Amino acid sequence: MLAAPAVLWLLAFMVAPCLLVLSYAFFQRGTWGGIEYTFTLENFARVFDPLYARIFLNSARIALITTILAILIAYPAAYAISLAPRVRQPMLLFFAVLPFWSNYLIRTYAWIVLLNREGLLNGFLSYLGYQGEPLSLLYTEAAVITGLVYNYLPFVILAIYSTLSRLNPELMEASRDLGAGAFRTFWRVTLPLTLPGVAAGGVFVFVLSIGNFVTPALLGGGRFQMIGNLVYDQFLTANDWPFGAALGMVLIAIMVALLFLQARATSHASGERKGDEA
Repeated sequence: MLAAPAVLWLLAFMVAPCLLVLSYAFFQRGTWGGIEYTFTLENFARVFDPLYARIFLNSARIALITTILAILIAYPAAYAISLAPRVRQPMLLFFAVLPFWSNYLIRTYAWIVLLNREGLLNGFLSYLGYQGEPLSLLYTEAAVITGLVYNYLPFVILAIYSTLSRLNPELMEASRDLGAGAFRTFWRVTLPLTLPGVAAGGVFVFVLSIGNFVTPALLGGGRFQMIGNLVYDQFLTANDWPFGAALGMVLIAIMVALLFLQARATSHASGERKGDEA
């Protein structure tokens, strides 16, 4: 009974809309747009057309690069926070999530100010004596990846920190007592035990990045179309709701599959850890 309000909320505002979008995917586009209620599987067949499959693969590549960079940056940050005195850790975590206090669009527009040809980075290079043409940092794939990493980095820091903070310090002490150095202890003890947190943060960033359409539109200038932009265009520009629904459902299926695999891997790792402790 206590869970009923939350369950009803999810059914009304998540499950029902997804089922509605799924039903659209099995109909045809009308002559002037909209939906013609004639059953077809053509929309899902179009999803696997080489043109759209290439956009899926490119989106996955950008999301994967974003995920790797976010993990490489977040792990040292989370590790440093976990090693700080307990009284300082809440303050450090506060600074890690501080960007979330501003709107996503504002944070993305801030990168436009930094990266444009008359922006702060090019201005700083000129101050240092650079006399060449201003660097074209904006509207590039690197700008898109930078924006995605920046916006989703706190999620990875929190996920990794949560596993680091729960580690039993006696395990590291035992490793050092047995003659292992700091690096060997980290590589053989700390890192394997924190992989569930790394996986959780990585999947979270990958799922959010592959479906993102705001950052590619603003920092990519429309030059780097990702699957989120394609879905957005089908609904609001091409007015092809059935095909946009098919694209969206395939994207949701990919996300759900990744989250399911991550949950299974985490559950398996937790089971093995409990077995070892027993």
